[in-house]
Amino acid sequence: MSTATRPRLEAPPNSCDTHMHIYDSRFPQAPGGPKPPGDFPVEAYRRMQARLGVSRVVVVQPNAYQDDNRCTLDAIAQLGTSAKGVGVVKPSVTDAQLDALTRGGIRGIRFMTLPGGALGWDVMDGLAARVHAFGWHAVVQLDGRTLPEREAQILRLPGRFIIDHVGKFLEPVPPGHPSFKSLLRLVDTGRCWVKLSAAYEVSKSGPPRYEDVGALARALVKAAPQRMLWASNWPHPTAPKDAFPDDANLLDLLLEWAPGEAVRRRILVDNPAELYGF
Repeated sequence: MSTATRPRLEAPPNSCDTHMHIYDSRFPQAPGGPKPPGDFPVEAYRRMQARLGVSRVVVVQPNAYQDDNRCTLDAIAQLGTSAKGVGVVKPSVTDAQLDALTRGGIRGIRFMTLPGGALGWDVMDGLAARVHAFGWHAVVQLDGRTLPEREAQILRLPGRFIIDHVGKFLEPVPPGHPSFKSLLRLVDTGRCWVKLSAAYEVSKSGPPRYEDVGALARALVKAAPQRMLWASNWPHPTAPKDAFPDDANLLDLLLEWAPGEAVRRRILVDNPAELYGF
């Protein structure tokens, strides 16, 4: 992982990274969660953030901590008013606990339906309704190839919702594929937001351009620039140690995926401000 390069893209003031994780050895791994990839505390993220010129951030609860949100809440508190969070709660959560999480900066619930995730399809309907009452939205990570069979359930989500990582098609599909058309139908509802992030997790064409995922990202930007978000996915918990993506390059992908300064400003500043209330 290069820490020296700076992006070519000059991020506008108040740009937001809408998906990253903090791992802090002060907080133990939760039973059932995968092992943390190492110690990646707030001060390490701040160095990366400064290099990219991005000032706002959404801290997303890592699978390693399951529904123990203490590390994420601690990170939001350290990062201050420029940070919000996405948490994980189980069906047994009380309204008082939800209220405390909301006061701590949590604005969304994470449904990670792939292996290692804490919340799947079985609890989505009930939990999404519970947290919607507190102003939260749902953040859904899935294998995009399953979207046609999951589309009806996702459409039942109340209010706004986010699909992670350009749909995260575990085998990238062409833009004309039925599963990508399913994602575009969700976007067409006006309630669906998509993160332009983590291309490296699934791309077969590889860095630096990730052309296979890039084709989907460009189609999404064209369809609804007003509901696209950018994210680093730092510290890249599933990336092989010898093949870490360069965070500067991940930001620079927007130069290709979202040609036009006004559109990039929307993706980096305006859209996350609207969704997260910055």
